[in-house]
Amino acid sequence: MAYNRRKGVNFVGGKRKKKKPLKPFKGITYKSGLERNMAVLLDAANIPFKYESEVFEVLPTFRFPLKSYERQGNGKGDMINRGEKKVLGIKYTPDFIGEGFIIETKGYANESFPMRWKMFKHMLFEQGVQADDLVIYKPQKISECEQVIILIKEHQKDVKGTKKNSKQ
Repeated sequence: MAYNRRKGVNFVGGKRKKKKPLKPFKGITYKSGLERNMAVLLDAANIPFKYESEVFEVLPTFRFPLKSYERQGNGKGDMINRGEKKVLGIKYTPDFIGEGFIIETKGYANESFPMRWKMFKHMLFEQGVQADDLVIYKPQKISECEQVIILIKEHQKDVKGTKKNSKQ
């Protein structure tokens, strides 16, 4: 019995529809509509930010000294020794970085993102980043993006109030 693929909004005549490219906002073409919406909200709130401006190495490159018999990453090929060589590190690039905040908009996370996100949090912890120095946000829908704007403004107000009190 042949398998009939269910045709949904993303399929036309059994073929995947091509997505329309997003309109750039202030000269930047964002990778998703949620990222673009977040940029529009940050801009409207006069909160300065940079888009994908910094790359963090959450796991450094290392040399693996042991033998490791395995197939290629895609599961093809023969089991051969793929150890005794350099293993590339894992990097993470947040969507938005601003003064005292990092935002990662994530509508639908891929398979590797949850682990990468945990590694990023661990890296910040290991570096001793303090709560007053940085807050990270991970909105997954537009209403959460709007909530992030409110939270950022509240945090910035709290930090300014703390700095005023410490100067007196």
